[in-house]
Amino acid sequence: MKLSDALTALAENPNHPVDLARVALLIARDAYSQMSPRAYLRRIDRLAAELRPRLTGSLTARTAELCSFLFDESGFAGNTAHYYDPRNSYLNKVLDRHVGLPITLSLLAVAVGNRAGLNVVGVGLPGHFVAKAVDDSGREVIFDPFNGGQFLDTDACEAVVSAITGRQFEATPEALAATPPGAFVLRMLNNLKTAYIADRSHLRAARVARRLTQLLPHDPDQRRDLGLLLVQADRCGAAVNHLRHYVAAVPDADDAPEVRKVLSRALSDVAKWN
Repeated sequence: MKLSDALTALAENPNHPVDLARVALLIARDAYSQMSPRAYLRRIDRLAAELRPRLTGSLTARTAELCSFLFDESGFAGNTAHYYDPRNSYLNKVLDRHVGLPITLSLLAVAVGNRAGLNVVGVGLPGHFVAKAVDDSGREVIFDPFNGGQFLDTDACEAVVSAITGRQFEATPEALAATPPGAFVLRMLNNLKTAYIADRSHLRAARVARRLTQLLPHDPDQRRDLGLLLVQADRCGAAVNHLRHYVAAVPDADDAPEVRKVLSRALSDVAKWN
């Protein structure tokens, strides 16, 4: 499977079934070209094989076993010291370094849990990402991979979101629903782009933004962001068509005048080399 094919499929249908661990590793290969996704998938398989015989008893007991295995015994943890390190967003580096973001640790729990026979899904809360185990009767156990697999009830979910965002949050069943694959991948890519922008790594951010245009091909904001990042990375020639697309698609946008100025400067820069 090619990453571009997976992103195209998710663009057409955000619920398209994909192996999120495989997609995450294909995203990582953009940054680590020599990395073998298959090798890391085998590592996930080995973790699942070790866990599988221990998943017995109630849903709560099986979820507790998953959390104990990953976050106590295997040592995976939230990277609170260097939260915005881009490596936290790459599944291969999470497996190598045993630290990551809420979403990548949740993805690890999903990948290992499902391969071991426990139905685990990601839950994208505002400002935070968690996971939950679900059984055939509809029972659920929500847990927080970034914080050692701590179990969360609805009150705890509301408290977590309020503490992070400063806004009230109602943990309705809809708000705690499983995050569709397309939204899961979108959030991973947005995290990466944000991390690279904060690090002023504009060319790397542009690489991620290009993937976002594949996932959201009809969103002019993604083309704008890609164009602006390419300009900041001194790739004005590559930026022009993206900036032109944006001002043509949304000519009355609040930032359209500023984007036109950037486009004009990019065109002037390109003209110097022709």
